[in-house]
Amino acid sequence: MSGGKGAQPTDEELAGMSREELVTLGLKEDDVELAYRRERWPVQGTKAEKRAERSVAAWFALAGIASLAFVGIYLFWPWEYEPLGSDRNLMYTLYTPLLGLTMGLGILGLGVGVIAYAKKFIPDETAVQQRHMGGSPELDKKTTVALLQDSADTVGIGRRSLIKRSLGFGAGALGLMAIMPLGGLIKNPWKGGPDAALWTTGWTPANNETIYLRRSTGRSHDVELIRSEDLAAGGIETVFPFRESERGDDEALSAALRRSDNPVMLIRLRPEDAAKVVKRSGQEDFNYGAYYAYSKICTHAGCPASLYETQSNRLLCPCHQSQFDMLTYAKPIFGPAARALPQLPITVDDRGYLIAKGNFIESVGPAFWERKS
Repeated sequence: MSGGKGAQPTDEELAGMSREELVTLGLKEDDVELAYRRERWPVQGTKAEKRAERSVAAWFALAGIASLAFVGIYLFWPWEYEPLGSDRNLMYTLYTPLLGLTMGLGILGLGVGVIAYAKKFIPDETAVQQRHMGGSPELDKKTTVALLQDSADTVGIGRRSLIKRSLGFGAGALGLMAIMPLGGLIKNPWKGGPDAALWTTGWTPANNETIYLRRSTGRSHDVELIRSEDLAAGGIETVFPFRESERGDDEALSAALRRSDNPVMLIRLRPEDAAKVVKRSGQEDFNYGAYYAYSKICTHAGCPASLYETQSNRLLCPCHQSQFDMLTYAKPIFGPAARALPQLPITVDDRGYLIAKGNFIESVGPAFWERKS
């Protein structure tokens, strides 16, 4: 028994009760006292009620339209980088703001619609209930179901078809909007064969062109190549790939700086440290003297690992505090990273410029389901 007073009805009597009788009994058994209740629309079907219904439906419709607009923009709007000054740069620039605007309107419309419905249609009431310890006998189960059904009828959404349809449209479109961006997180590692994006980087050889190590000056059109004497012992620099065919091509030069798997940390060890290096099997000739080049992309979550501690020869990732030992083939020695940073094989050309001898021999960045390294 849940705290109510008086004789309890039998199972046969419960089965014969109407829902209204069960509601009344349930309130009594749960020691609920309805202190105050006022219907929002005592007279149903008035013009004012219809106006309120249309206003709520309008918010739900806005949520649906904005959410579908988000899906359309996400799928079809030009999103690839366009250089400043090109005809399509404005379209590219508007991509992210439009996604934010439509997502915000979708969430706002659904939220305001729910609040407006609660304020305009759900009865204003105050109920007081005494809490009791114990389980849930058959009486409680029957009366609880009846109370829930009565609440659904009291809310009245079942008979307001305009609001019901608009809510379904808005919530459904919002749900579609919520799952749509997940598609951008899924990539088939074999799409494109050996030239697929997950297996190649900007350091991948093509057309027998020499790939130079290039420093970034902050201006994408600048081309500054690095000589072996440019870096002091114990120094580091972030470098990017450069091919002579890209010279004068602002778009290609900018793309090389922006590609996420291109940044490489070039490190020149001090002479006393270079003598202590433990090299990875199969990568004994990847360095050039005291110069070592490792991917800047942390193997844990893809953050830029760029904090170099010269005294300890450790490279730190600022995101989750992973640390890599530069004297032991960039092996992780602290933090969540579980894989060494991929090493880029480097040498110098006949003019003394540092160049890449080839691409990384393992995929760059965090793990994915078919990565073997």
